[in-house]
Amino acid sequence: MTRRTTSSEGLPTRIPPASPLEAAADAAVLAPSVHNTQPWRIRLHPDRLELSADRTRRLTVLDPAGRALTQSLGAALLNARVALAAAGSAVRVDRLPDPADPELVAVLRPVDGLPDAALATLAPAVRRRRTNRRRYGPGRVPDEVLRVLVAAAAAEDTVLVPVIRDDHVHLLARLTQQADRIQNADPAYRAELRRWTNREPGTGDGVPTSAVPHVDGRHHDQLPVRDFDTAGAGQLPADTTSDTTQTLVLLATHTDDPLAWLRCGEALERVLLELTTRGWVAGPLTQAIEVPVTRTQLRSALTWDAHPQSVLRIGHAPATSPTPRRPRGTVVENSPAPAGRPARDRTVAAARPVPDGRGGTTWV
Repeated sequence: MTRRTTSSEGLPTRIPPASPLEAAADAAVLAPSVHNTQPWRIRLHPDRLELSADRTRRLTVLDPAGRALTQSLGAALLNARVALAAAGSAVRVDRLPDPADPELVAVLRPVDGLPDAALATLAPAVRRRRTNRRRYGPGRVPDEVLRVLVAAAAAEDTVLVPVIRDDHVHLLARLTQQADRIQNADPAYRAELRRWTNREPGTGDGVPTSAVPHVDGRHHDQLPVRDFDTAGAGQLPADTTSDTTQTLVLLATHTDDPLAWLRCGEALERVLLELTTRGWVAGPLTQAIEVPVTRTQLRSALTWDAHPQSVLRIGHAPATSPTPRRPRGTVVENSPAPAGRPARDRTVAAARPVPDGRGGTTWV
C-alpha cells in the first residue's frame, strides 16, 4: 500500500508509506462514500489510528440521521483493517469508544498476534474497486459467489439477503421507483444533489461527470439508479438503464443504531472488495432505504426483524474512471512523535500513477 498525495495536475501520486498505520490511512481514504463526500478525518499516532466523522460533510436532506455518513466511515474502517492485515499486523479495533466524543468512530491499534488472512487477501482490490453505474450485461452472480458475499457480511455482523424471488425483485423495483419519485419531487433534495455533482475541477470530492450516465429521457428504468446528471453533462452512455435481470442483494442489521450502521459500512466494503477480486462490479441502489415509507415496506416484506441498510446491484460492465480524492493533508493529521524519538525521513520522489484499466477504486 502506498501513500497518496496530489500532483500539480490534480492526479494522485504515490509515496511509500512510512509505517503500517500510514498504509492504513492511505487505504481508508480510498473507501466509497455517499455522493463521494468523504466525511472522515484521520489522526495518526505512533501506536494507533483514530477515525473520526467530519459532519460538515453530511448530506442534511438525504441523510438527516447520519446513517449513510456512518456507513461511509465503516467502509473506511474496513479498508484500514485490510491494509493492516496485508502489512502483517494483527489489530485491535475499538468502535465508538468514547461516548463523550461522538465524532470519534474507531481507534485501531496494531497488536501482537496473527493478522487476519482473509482480510489481507483483499488488499489488491482496495485500489481497483469502483462504483459502476453503467448498464450491466446479462448473467446473474453464481450461487458460490453469493455464498462468499453472505459470509463476508456475516463476518461484520451484517446480514446479506440475495433478492432472488421474482415477486421480491418486482417489489424492490416498485419501491425504488416510488422512493425515486418522492426524492426528486423535493427541491431541497435536488439542490443538495446539484451541490455534489457540479464541483469545480480539483475539489477532490463529489460525483464527477465521468462517473454518471448522460440522461436523455428516452430510457425507462425498472430499477432506477440515482440521476446524478444534474447538469446534463454525464459522460457515460445514455443506455445505462437498470433492469430486473441483474443480481440484487440487500444488507440488513439486527439493530438500527450508529454501531449497526458502522458495521454495515464495514460489511458493504468487504462485499465490494470480494466482488472486485472476482471480476464483478457493483453500485448502490439505496433510494428505497432513504425514504422512510418505502424502507418500512421493504423491511416488512424482505428482512422481517432485521433493519434494511443498503441495496447493491451486481453485474458485469466495462470499467469506469476513479472518482477524485481530497488532498491528503486535509484529511490525515500526523501527531508528533514522542520526545526523544527522531522523525523519520519520508522524502521520496513522487511517481505519476498509470490506471490499470481493470475497473477499480471508488463509490457513492
